[in-house]
Amino acid sequence: MTDKPGLRAGQRRNVGRSTVQLTALSLGSAALGGLYRDLSDGEAQAAVAAAWDAGMRYFDTAPHYGHTKAELRLGEALRCYPRGEYVLSTKVGRHYVPRTTPYDGREGWHNPLPFEARYDYSGDGMLRSFEDSLRRLDIGPVDIVLIHDIGRMTHGERHAHYWRQLTDGGGFRALAQLRDSGVVKAIGLGVNESAVILDAMAEFDLDCALLAGRYTLLEQAALEELLPACAARQVSLMLGGVFNSGILARGLASASGGHGHASELKFNYTEAPAGIVARVAQLDALCQRHQVPLAAVALQFPYAHPAVATVLTGARSATEVRENLAAFEQPLPAALWSDLRDAGLLDARAPTPAAAASTRASTCASSLQEV
Repeated sequence: MTDKPGLRAGQRRNVGRSTVQLTALSLGSAALGGLYRDLSDGEAQAAVAAAWDAGMRYFDTAPHYGHTKAELRLGEALRCYPRGEYVLSTKVGRHYVPRTTPYDGREGWHNPLPFEARYDYSGDGMLRSFEDSLRRLDIGPVDIVLIHDIGRMTHGERHAHYWRQLTDGGGFRALAQLRDSGVVKAIGLGVNESAVILDAMAEFDLDCALLAGRYTLLEQAALEELLPACAARQVSLMLGGVFNSGILARGLASASGGHGHASELKFNYTEAPAGIVARVAQLDALCQRHQVPLAAVALQFPYAHPAVATVLTGARSATEVRENLAAFEQPLPAALWSDLRDAGLLDARAPTPAAAASTRASTCASSLQEV
């Protein structure tokens, strides 16, 4: 029996208590900045055009991606579309200046622009970063602004210093002023770790958080504390990295056979350890038994949680965009989800598309009976 959850890329959910609505599937722009390999301006524009044709109306970027390259490319690609018909977010916390030392490649960007970051989470730093992004994008207002990469995962021992810039140095206040004055519609974090979102919610009234890689088929620890807290506080999650940097994108057979990109055996931006490869092999084998692609399961699973407003995907080409669209909208067997749980590959607390579809069906039936 096939579960038809009714997922469509263009269906929408609200961001927290704001008026902003995001499409279920959306486009992140790290790939447009040259993550793992560069692409041409034409390829970047074609990927954005394909996302638009697929019904995606939320686009996310950051100065960090390609050291300002992604913002420039995304702005150029979106310039031909009506500004009021899509949602745009960018990030603050880094100010880019002309490079003084050679780029060493450790961040994963191929052929980035010749700039380097200066971290600054103070109020003045936030506003300067935001204004620089507006100039680079050059397409009008930004709807959502996100504090980028605050947390110990990025900053280690320096995290306490940067956190004080947010709390005592006016960083949070500056973003609140942007929201309160109507310059932006929503504010939040863009991070790779759950703990700092919880810390921020304790300090500040967030609308949302873009969380990369922490709620996926491979990782569900966020169910313990973060997701319940977000649901209770009406803080929406925009989930990036649902392929965990690539390893869930196509399955191991494609990657090991040399047919995929170099990123496909990446996990959290580095080479995947043996234990992760083994777990992906189990997931892949179970998906093959149900005759569905691993990518479809990876894309659809996180959107089943009601705290999740969108699933952000990256793409280097129009073809990759269309592949992601087909995977997101593909009907999946209801038995797949119970098999994943029975195999110990899925947390028993995790909502699934099958359960969400059943709830929607029951709600609709009850409504019809009342009528």
